[in-house]
Amino acid sequence: MCDCNPHTNTSEWRKEKTHHLSDFFNRWWDIYKQSPKEYIAPEQYKAVNAMRVCRTEALGVDYYACPDCGEITKVYHSCKNRFCPTCSWQDTLKWADRIKNQMMSIPHRHTVFTLPHQLNDLIKNNKRELLSVLMRAATDTFKDWMGHKYNVKPGIISVLHTFGETKEYHVHAHMIVSWGGIDNQTKALCPIKGEYVDYDFLKNKFRCKFEDELIAMFDNGTLNHDFSDRIKFMQFIKRINQKRWIIHLEPPMDIPTQVVRYIGRYSKRACLSEYKITRMEGENISFRYKDYKTKDSNNKPIERELELNYRDFFPRLLQHVPLPYFRLVRYYGLYSNRLSIPQEYLYSEKDEAETENPQDWETLQMEKTGQDPLICSCCQTRKVYIYTKLRSRHTDKVIFFKREFLNNSKLREQDAA
Repeated sequence: MCDCNPHTNTSEWRKEKTHHLSDFFNRWWDIYKQSPKEYIAPEQYKAVNAMRVCRTEALGVDYYACPDCGEITKVYHSCKNRFCPTCSWQDTLKWADRIKNQMMSIPHRHTVFTLPHQLNDLIKNNKRELLSVLMRAATDTFKDWMGHKYNVKPGIISVLHTFGETKEYHVHAHMIVSWGGIDNQTKALCPIKGEYVDYDFLKNKFRCKFEDELIAMFDNGTLNHDFSDRIKFMQFIKRINQKRWIIHLEPPMDIPTQVVRYIGRYSKRACLSEYKITRMEGENISFRYKDYKTKDSNNKPIERELELNYRDFFPRLLQHVPLPYFRLVRYYGLYSNRLSIPQEYLYSEKDEAETENPQDWETLQMEKTGQDPLICSCCQTRKVYIYTKLRSRHTDKVIFFKREFLNNSKLREQDAA
């Protein structure tokens, strides 16, 4: 099941990581890919290769030096791959800080739309099409309902996820839904009073919208499937309708920053946080997860540990690598064209403390270590950028960019080495 509990630990990224996912891949990936358990797609190869070289000399190193004594600081380049645990988390922080000032100054709700697991095989065979149908059907459900019931046009931010707590295939869409919007007649900003919704109505509407597009794809021959005829296909549709589809709504949050920070951890992060990895021993890796089927005395899910062999872990994890050029975060309604929202309707953080989300590498390191990495420990002078060192992909050569001369012995000794 998807983790929908409030994110209480806002400084998780400041902790020192005990284990790094790249270390486990470095240890076993070359062996696994020789006889993989499942087919490895090109985007999966690319994601793994990027993660393995992230923040290593393979991607390049920026050199900073103190102009007085020549003390050197090396800054390793990141891979910026969406599947990388470190890069994806920093992207999330930047996204959350940027998007909050583009949201309307009304309450917002976190909503989750989940597809039945019986559809997993169809989705895997039609990923790009059916994942887009999910995001479109979920947002259209709210847009139509709010338009007819409250006569407003909402703003919606949708984030696609394909994984659950144990990293099995679990397709669902997280959405930030403005609890209100701009009135279709008066053009005034109108919040919705109360939080009541008719869940059964929304579930049926969502199911019908998704199935209408699914059946249309079958009829026009664009659906990749194994059904022998239309009767078998419609029997399958009837079976998945025997259980109600799942929609989850959190209570409205008044300040957009709260809901953005809350859902921000879902937006660009990798499917497995390195902070949840507990052990990497031999061929096995273990990580923590929440068991939503078992609750404690406070009605909170019990935390358990799952141990997997690398031959089981790699395909389970890699099935969630995003498709090339597939937009995991999409904007609908008023948020699809923010220029159409009057400036006075947008949220302003005049009455709110400035966000503490770090925006760059230097700030991240200061928050993590308490020291500015670009201030010389001896002279207390700010270091200056000297050059970037890269290794050529095609020849065994080292390439230097934008080198500046500093007349000091320590830098010359570093260069000589």
